[in-house]
Amino acid sequence: MKKVLITGANKGIGFETAKQLLQKGYYVYLGSRDLNNGLKAVETLKSEGLTNVEAIQLDVTEEDSVKTARAAIANTTDSLDVLINNAGINGGSPYTALEANTEQFMAAFNTNVFGVARVTQTFIDLLRKSPEPRIVNVSTSVGSLTLQSDPKWPAYDYAKYAVYGASKAALNMYTVHLAYELRETAFKINAVCPGYTSTDFTGHNGGEVREAGQRIIKYALIDQYGPTGKFFSEETNPETGEIPW
Repeated sequence: MKKVLITGANKGIGFETAKQLLQKGYYVYLGSRDLNNGLKAVETLKSEGLTNVEAIQLDVTEEDSVKTARAAIANTTDSLDVLINNAGINGGSPYTALEANTEQFMAAFNTNVFGVARVTQTFIDLLRKSPEPRIVNVSTSVGSLTLQSDPKWPAYDYAKYAVYGASKAALNMYTVHLAYELRETAFKINAVCPGYTSTDFTGHNGGEVREAGQRIIKYALIDQYGPTGKFFSEETNPETGEIPW
């Protein structure tokens, strides 16, 4: 049975992603900053007959928390097949480049960039032991420098993405370098935008969470011939999914 760790999976897109991978026969380590919330999420999944899941306390911003989570998982398995770096925050209001304060930028980068690097580096040894390791970094189309600088882009005039978009653009660059460093291995590493989705994160505006989950797991399930080092947003480009950095 293949095993996956999903950060920030106690609710929203992370929870839906966990649910769909459980339905695909994966064993899921459900990462949650608050363990109680994680345990409640696991309880919900098990009530639906999805039993191959366990909650892992995991705060991506805390080194000790990440190391403790790695030790807990290593006690039950010697390998990890998929890592989905889903945990993310928007940094809080105000969101614009001239109004957002340093603390907002630091908080967003600590979760969305440093947290991803922290988790990836901590779990890379378990991933290396998988014959087909996959890493999916959950990003956003507003983290595309090419699209966001295009006056024709629908989000061009929307000023609420300065902090969040900057952190996700940095995450995208991390993804590029990570894929490059592991290019001669069996790893497949991609950045994936799940689309504007109805969750707590968006004030319950947007598309169906089920579709967002499908967009993410697609790149967790790719075979040896699948892409690596790419940026995908099927909401933006329904034909091929790939969008510019």
